[in-house]
Amino acid sequence: MSALPAGFRVTLDRSTRAIAPGVWSGGTPTRVVRLTQAGRAVWRRLCAGPVDSPAAGALARRLTDAGLAHPCPPPVAAGAADVTIVVPVRDRVALLERCLAALDGPYPIVVVDDGSRAPAEVAAVAAAHGAMLVRRATNGGPAAARNTGLDHVTSELVAYVDSDCVPSPNWIDRLAGHFADPLVAAVAPRIIALAGHTVAGRYARAAGSLDMGGQPARVAPNTRLSYVPTAALIVRRGALLAVARQSGAFDPAMPVGEDVDLVWRLHAGGWRIRFDPAVHVGHHEPTTWPELLGRRLRYGTSAAPLAQRHPRNIPPLVVDPWPAMTVAALLARRPVAAAAAFALSVATTNRALRAHDLPTTGAVRVNAVNTAKTWLGTGRYATQYATPLLLAFLLAGGRARWGRRVAVASLLVGPPLAAWATRRPAVDPVRFAAAVIADDIAYGAGVWAGCVRHRTSTPLRPVVRWRWTKRGGQQ
Repeated sequence: MSALPAGFRVTLDRSTRAIAPGVWSGGTPTRVVRLTQAGRAVWRRLCAGPVDSPAAGALARRLTDAGLAHPCPPPVAAGAADVTIVVPVRDRVALLERCLAALDGPYPIVVVDDGSRAPAEVAAVAAAHGAMLVRRATNGGPAAARNTGLDHVTSELVAYVDSDCVPSPNWIDRLAGHFADPLVAAVAPRIIALAGHTVAGRYARAAGSLDMGGQPARVAPNTRLSYVPTAALIVRRGALLAVARQSGAFDPAMPVGEDVDLVWRLHAGGWRIRFDPAVHVGHHEPTTWPELLGRRLRYGTSAAPLAQRHPRNIPPLVVDPWPAMTVAALLARRPVAAAAAFALSVATTNRALRAHDLPTTGAVRVNAVNTAKTWLGTGRYATQYATPLLLAFLLAGGRARWGRRVAVASLLVGPPLAAWATRRPAVDPVRFAAAVIADDIAYGAGVWAGCVRHRTSTPLRPVVRWRWTKRGGQQ
């Protein structure tokens, strides 16, 4: 594993915490890292300044790869990056005008007209901003348009920007420093929703499907941030060519989800992908419910083809066994069984910690948090993929119907209300919860439709994550 280059600083992830001197817990999936005395000395140097030695670079790489810390790259002078901007577009002339106006600057722009019905208008906007225009005779979709743009790029970096985006000033310069790390293939900014003041628009600003949040992350499958969209993405051209298939870097056979597929192929190729939310790019969002939910349904259809290409990267729900048993017992209204499962969960955690000579303080809290996350995750999964079944349980009669209704209602409204409490959006909790439920149902319907079309059930199957821990190893 190569070291993080000199000049980078590192900052700990918000989830990382010290559980003993020189012992940290954090990352996704959660892991424990123990530093030797020498490692602690190196870390103290990293806290005071940038990477300045091979040992510091090796420790920084280990921590950033584990998700316990994040790299802070050295600055890049304005206009100094070797980058070409590629903007795929089909019609949307007004949005293209706004996008190119925001992109005006030192970097060359290639506009790829993907079979627009008004090509003269697209050409006029591109010419007004000094952009090179490449026209495709027929519409091939975002993947084909991006591949066409790549064919006209010779620079080290390619900045893909969708025509409905409005980048912030100097966004390329602020992200380009990450590429001083030779293992970095792509860096994504945070996508901020640009929407109206309708309820749908306010919901899109609070819970936009392209907004990956405000915390930096290493992007990798089965972690807190498993992908980033290519609405705005800077990619190393050499990395694109290294993972390109016969049809190109992006898969034209995927009308949606082609960005996720690319990110996962880059990861499989040994590259690093970074998300830097300190840099913002605005994105035009739908302002009506039919548009918003229709887009979510389309996004859901990508799950099946992604599962066929990357079957291990797309579990809809991942749970640990003991928290899952605790939640199942609570839903069945078996408090004694739930208490027993929770006690066994705590005992298992304590045993693993003692096997590594780690303190057991906080094991109860950690397992309570995991159980709560499992409850919320189960509710989200059930809402997306089994709403008719939930409604059947909710409306069924019988002596125990009220207990059943409370349990089912908690699965439906628990996740959206928890999200509302965390984000405090400009939408009241009732309408926000209803919007989240409708959003999840629309996405789930798209997943079901894709599974039927592609004859696979992989995107619907939850995964139980069993862990075995050995003395001297790492959980």
